[in-house]
Amino acid sequence: MRVNTLSLAVLLATASAGALADEAVNISNWNGYIADDTLANFTKDTGIKATYDIHDSNEVLESKLMTGNTGYDVVSPSNHFLSRLIKAGAIQKLDKSQLPNWKNLDPQLMKKLEVNDPGNQYGYPYMWGTAGIGYNVEKIKAIFGNTDVTRSWKMFFEEDNIKKLSQCGVAIIDNPTQVLPITLNYLGLPPHSHEPADYKKAEAALFKIRPYVQYFHASKYISDLANGNVCAVIGFNGDVIQAAASAREAKNGIDIAYSIPDEGTTLWFDMVVMPKNAPHEKNGYTYMNYLLEPKVIANISNSIHYANPNAAANEFLTPAVKQDLAIYPPKEVMDKLFTVEELPAAIARLTTRLWTKLKTNT
Repeated sequence: MRVNTLSLAVLLATASAGALADEAVNISNWNGYIADDTLANFTKDTGIKATYDIHDSNEVLESKLMTGNTGYDVVSPSNHFLSRLIKAGAIQKLDKSQLPNWKNLDPQLMKKLEVNDPGNQYGYPYMWGTAGIGYNVEKIKAIFGNTDVTRSWKMFFEEDNIKKLSQCGVAIIDNPTQVLPITLNYLGLPPHSHEPADYKKAEAALFKIRPYVQYFHASKYISDLANGNVCAVIGFNGDVIQAAASAREAKNGIDIAYSIPDEGTTLWFDMVVMPKNAPHEKNGYTYMNYLLEPKVIANISNSIHYANPNAAANEFLTPAVKQDLAIYPPKEVMDKLFTVEELPAAIARLTTRLWTKLKTNT
């Protein structure tokens, strides 16, 4: 996620315009997660000035929302944080009568979201994607003879494989919410297990491969894949696609590809919700409904290379985005994906400790 950099001009223009409180909407979203012209077009169409702030983690956003007075009207937490925010009363139930474009949302995707928001009462998805394997095609072929190995998580979890990969560099995204469910699922365990013993097994599997992992990082692997500094990563689909695009633009001869292994992987969503004490509620709904317009959200997807949940937007996607199976997987792949879920507090603490040990190799 968050693969591009929002233009400074847009940020400055929207920030200065935020002083017009009566015609303002205050937004918090991930970095580079919007098209450069979205906010300017919104203001042109509605007369409402948009201030766009950036949060770099769900935890930072959650801590702000828990205060009850963030000043934000629309924010974008990840789906697995939604249940916590609902229970804490930090976000409000949506008045769907103010969102006539709600009808454009894909009902199958909305059904998957009910695991954390029954009835889809508190939010809708902004973008969605997967975590999978990003790889340097030529280097994988040089090691294994072909790229068939990328079709299974054995590429990472079988020691003989990852030992070979370590010769050209292995990186894993610094995101336990993605990597631990992937590991559990690979081991044949529930991807969102509530059993501490299952996490012991996941810990053992991850520590077995730890010596061969160059680093854990949220985004460094994007440039490293593009530049040839690593050859295999566990990362977000959009990040890998961005790495591939960067390599093409640099004309460095590096071919980057993305694979969703046959065992399945995580399906994540970033949401659009309204904080409890939104200062410009009406304008917030106007902005939320604007994002549900097919041409608007398609333009964003075309810009950032992530899938949107708007069924009516498909006709406005570029062929490069619409036909990319790394962005819009076919049904047989979608059926193997599992939605990221909230974990009980005790298990969440356990996973935090496990992940810290793994990163520090202690």
